[in-house]
Amino acid sequence: MTARLRSIRSLRRPLAALVAGASLSMVAASFTTAQAGEVEVLHWWTSGGEAQAVGTLRDLLESEGHGWKDFAVAGGAGDSAMTVLKSRAMSGNPPSAAQINGPEIQEWGELGLLGNLDEVAAEENWDELLSPIVADMMRHDGHYVAVPVNVHRVNWLWANPTVLEDAGVEVPTTWNELFAAGDALREAGYVPLAHGGQPWQDATTFETVVLSLGGADFYRQAFVELDQETLESDTMIEALTTFRRLRELMDEGMPGRDWNLATKMVIDGQAAMQIMGDWAKGEFTAANMQAGSDYLCAPVPGTADDFIFNIDSFAMFQLEDADASEAQTALARLILQPEFQQTFNQLKGSIPARSDLDMSESDSCAQRSMDDFKAASETDTLVPSVAHRMAMRSDVQGAFFDIITNYFNDDSVTAEQAAQRLSQAASLAF
Repeated sequence: MTARLRSIRSLRRPLAALVAGASLSMVAASFTTAQAGEVEVLHWWTSGGEAQAVGTLRDLLESEGHGWKDFAVAGGAGDSAMTVLKSRAMSGNPPSAAQINGPEIQEWGELGLLGNLDEVAAEENWDELLSPIVADMMRHDGHYVAVPVNVHRVNWLWANPTVLEDAGVEVPTTWNELFAAGDALREAGYVPLAHGGQPWQDATTFETVVLSLGGADFYRQAFVELDQETLESDTMIEALTTFRRLRELMDEGMPGRDWNLATKMVIDGQAAMQIMGDWAKGEFTAANMQAGSDYLCAPVPGTADDFIFNIDSFAMFQLEDADASEAQTALARLILQPEFQQTFNQLKGSIPARSDLDMSESDSCAQRSMDDFKAASETDTLVPSVAHRMAMRSDVQGAFFDIITNYFNDDSVTAEQAAQRLSQAASLAF
């Protein structure tokens, strides 16, 4: 193992290792800290559209007489929130509910800290309401321990139609069209592609490039199965090369920029386009913009038939206080109620976690997202997001983040070297 990989491993230890220093018996004994009838909810929804969306859940819970203690930790993709959660759990004081996504639900379940939601799931028919791929992610050892809030599509391209028209270009459907449009947009005085230079945003863009050039099967082999030969392949090298070339379309102010500020560049007409999940749509909605006229959505070039998903979910930690447990159960039930699912997802930009709801009142982007989600489920082109904790264990994801963002920003690293490093990092999972 190289020195770099040893460093990665020491910095990105699995969740179990981080919590191992705390006595689980002490943790279990401390689960009575929530006030009666109150749930403390940890999440990272702090932008304008996100805060408005999560406020609908708070209002519904409070309308039933329960208390909501907001525990918002800013930071896209939840990296900061997860750091805080691990610290709270190690001290024996986790929140009642926490936004935990993908394989990390299983990691927390293995520690024995999550509550059992089977009773409310049976009463509310979750097995019938949820698609199998969503339901499976909410279970640990066959039991529901989390509840899904929504389904996000990650591989979206957002565009300002006024800017495109002024530059004389259309929404691109191929990478060559995107680069050609970039030249025209630069000449017209616009930033072709708004981006925030943060590791999770780099990974978000990278995974869409990989999907477009390799397809769903290649994507799964690389990022779910962590096949080392696939990660070092010519297709991966081509994806890395295309990914870095996208920097030509971005502005010099991108390092450290939050995702919603990049979206605002598109909203304000400073930039033409942005590659980002459909939480960006919540920002357009908060700015009173209408899909199809004030802004446009299209799948990232080459991914029209594919769907990278990110499922936001709340895992429930064990509680001993009866009133607090009742409030926690109410929270789990309300999350999948039609009223919350429709209102929240219209504000958040995502689509409902349950697929039986009427989408006729939703905007054109949401309607297409739901149609494409169902189609991708049928054609097996539905794939989990690397950037948003859906595809792999957290320590391996962290190593991938480091490699992807370092390659993107360091021209001295070749695509071949980056592919080899991804392959080496995949060995951490075995």
